Amino acid sequence: MDVTAEPVNELDLERKEILKRYRRLLREAKPMLKDNDAKLIKKAFNTSLEAHQSMRRRSGEPYIYHPLAVAQIAVEEIGLGTTSIVAALLHDVVEDTDMTIADIDRLFGPKVARIIDGLTKISGKFEYGTSQQAENFRKMLLTLSDDVRVILIKLADRLHNMRTLDSMPRDKQLKIASETIYIYAPLAHRLGLYAIKSELEDLYLKYAEPEAYKDIARKLRETKTSRDRFIARFIEPIESDLKDMGYEFVVKGRPKSIYSIYNKLSKQKKPFEEIFDLFAIRIIVNVPHDSEKSACWQAYSIVTDHYKPNPDRLKDWISTPRANGYESLHTTVMSKAGQWVEVQIRTSRMDDIAEKGYAAHWKYKGNETQTGRGIETWISQVREMLESASNEKTAAIEFLDDFRSNLYSEEVFVFTPKGDLKVLQRGATALDFAFDIHTQIGARCMAAKVNSTLVPLSHVLNNGDQVEIITSNKQKPNEDWLRFVVTSKAKTKIKDLIKEENKQHITDGREAVAKKLKTLRVEMTNEVVNQLRAYFGSKTTNDFFYRVGKGHIDVQELKRFKADKDAKENRQNKLNTDTLQDGKQFEKELKKIHGERADADMLLIGEDMDRIDYTLAKCCNPISGDDVFGFVTVNEGIKIHRTTCPNAVELMSNHGNRIIKAKWTSQRDLAFLAGLRITGTDRVGLVNDVTKIISNELHINIRSITIDSKDGIFEGSLKLYVHNTGHLDELMKKLEKVIGVVKVARFD
Repeated sequence: MDVTAEPVNELDLERKEILKRYRRLLREAKPMLKDNDAKLIKKAFNTSLEAHQSMRRRSGEPYIYHPLAVAQIAVEEIGLGTTSIVAALLHDVVEDTDMTIADIDRLFGPKVARIIDGLTKISGKFEYGTSQQAENFRKMLLTLSDDVRVILIKLADRLHNMRTLDSMPRDKQLKIASETIYIYAPLAHRLGLYAIKSELEDLYLKYAEPEAYKDIARKLRETKTSRDRFIARFIEPIESDLKDMGYEFVVKGRPKSIYSIYNKLSKQKKPFEEIFDLFAIRIIVNVPHDSEKSACWQAYSIVTDHYKPNPDRLKDWISTPRANGYESLHTTVMSKAGQWVEVQIRTSRMDDIAEKGYAAHWKYKGNETQTGRGIETWISQVREMLESASNEKTAAIEFLDDFRSNLYSEEVFVFTPKGDLKVLQRGATALDFAFDIHTQIGARCMAAKVNSTLVPLSHVLNNGDQVEIITSNKQKPNEDWLRFVVTSKAKTKIKDLIKEENKQHITDGREAVAKKLKTLRVEMTNEVVNQLRAYFGSKTTNDFFYRVGKGHIDVQELKRFKADKDAKENRQNKLNTDTLQDGKQFEKELKKIHGERADADMLLIGEDMDRIDYTLAKCCNPISGDDVFGFVTVNEGIKIHRTTCPNAVELMSNHGNRIIKAKWTSQRDLAFLAGLRITGTDRVGLVNDVTKIISNELHINIRSITIDSKDGIFEGSLKLYVHNTGHLDELMKKLEKVIGVVKVARFD
């Protein structure tokens, strides 16, 4: 009898895979489950499975893989519990299906509903000059003081999206990666999630600068054997002494993240081979809580018995942990091979908190750790900032900027006259300190005494300073203060205090503008007001009216605005970009212009010159051949930016809806301005050799050239006109061959 195997059903395989992933999640969560937790997780899983049953990810996989992966990260990599697992499984159902927050509340209770609400994006129309992304970030951050799990689940969600970014088109990859480096990686850092922060940064680099990422990853692989050999030799005497002292310990050497190596290469302008601190040695001792401090210093003593420490590089975050709860001893020592090595010393508990951050400190709450207190203090500061943040829509971007400035900052430890310790952001001034004590003390602050010496309000504080504030009832806050305060609390309070006074200036400015526009026969619509805001470079419309009211902008200058506006409207045959504030809307218009072709939704730089109003951005000077994108501005048509532009991350994060795809087409007759920086050893005739290659061999026009020579080192900056990136690369290769030239690099 002929027996044939039944065909394997694709859907059956998927069902098996879904169950396999669900069981893996339950296995990981099992140690922390209580009472009805397993039933609740099962209910959330089934609800999510049903809600997403007809949906697939961009990669073609069933959508349920994503919520399962987010829940897995929440448990395994962050250490969250049942409520978070349930919320992670359901995090997309309200946004993507017919389920409502009320349904979630009914089925899973108010806690889960509140978390899901914080994770659900704001929908609806946004006014001119606002940013949907900034609004969504703000909505999510508003829940931070209420329930930090919203942020932690969002970080798990973002980490999974970044891990699976391969299936996305290039423009989406850049937008998502930019948002990640702009807000999510700093948030992970602030909440002490170092492993997640490092992976997010590495993944950002993988998509934003793929060549640089691959290059560093390859070099790390190639140097692994010699690095491992060096680490083994370095830690051998340390391990021997720790064993003799009877400690239970782990010593490991691990390479720095690809992103941090990339930053070192960029900052130090050195090749990979010359960067020595590519790894850190970590010593983790397992000791009871009450002997942690002495054990860490004992380990430090062992390290410095064998290797000479750099006295300027000792950081003691055990006596005074960082605000995000990070505890560790860091030192840099000189190895026998003559290179500096960073050594981190901590206990198992400290290591757990360093990797898992905020979530891990609950595990040790019985010990009343400084970790918990540090993060709780930060969250209460955030709560204060959120409560006093303006509710105007236009303030969202400003709010986000203030919030971000608080994320990556290091701390400075100072004391009150009575000896109480205050932890402030590094760079904080005497005025920041005054506002940290109380709003009224800040508002009336005249000067300060630091270590008994009289100093101005702008005096920057150092570790260990003792600060006394001098106040006066006649003192009033002014806008100048905003220039030198760095803490969000001080900035927010100063803005609130001067807002009342500013209201009158705004009213006066609005009336003056309305009067002038009437005489110019221009109707004062929202669109016109927003065009004026952009034209005069103001962040918000109120800021524009304020500057008019204060006399910083003369209303007579509105004539110039009117003339420029009329000139723009007279370009009959161009697409009116002022009415198209959305990238998707703009891409539809491009398709109408281009007709049926594969790249119909792209701005074709060169071909579209006569029909679309676009210019090359001055901040990054793109040239033909660069990887670029278009940005729909409010009042200046389309701006073309390089994807590596210093402003790209912010534009894609805050205004992703205005980004459009763009590529170069025929540019044969055009010349683009590019900057080159040349460094080398000086010699007679070097400049002549360089200019000969540029002008005679390649017939390139030079716009400007500056040469500086000091102590035998030569540095030159050139601005020249090239046809495309190939033309520029050819020039750079030829210049690198000139005797004495060490490095040729492009600059914006």
